[in-house]
Amino acid sequence: MARDGAEPSYARALAMAEQLLGIPLEQFLELGPGEPENAADFKRLATAHTFGDSWPRTDVLDTQTRALVSVTIAAVLGTLEPLRGQLRIALNRGVTPEEIVEVFIHIEAYAGAARAFEGYQIAKQVFEEAVDTKKV
Repeated sequence: MARDGAEPSYARALAMAEQLLGIPLEQFLELGPGEPENAADFKRLATAHTFGDSWPRTDVLDTQTRALVSVTIAAVLGTLEPLRGQLRIALNRGVTPEEIVEVFIHIEAYAGAARAFEGYQIAKQVFEEAVDTKKV
């Protein structure tokens, strides 16, 4: 899934993903063993919609707010690997660890302690990564 030769909107989505995540997304989009060819279509469509259509909409919600909403959604759904990515995006966009902890306090109040603690374990790991790479 290289950017070369990609349609311009998809290339913009990949660039936005890299800007938000701090790493190229392509490594996660390559087809793995056993994946059917149409999985590439799924990954392209999801990437184009998420990073090409949703994230750039900053007229009403700024990127930091959108990042906190995304952290909340991933944590409440219990999608832990996507939560890891959303936490990285949040930190890369200037959201502080203290603000993220406040999100987990609010998640605990409304979605329950078990869900909040499970997600917070991922947040702790991402905080440690950020310290190791000097991003916090």
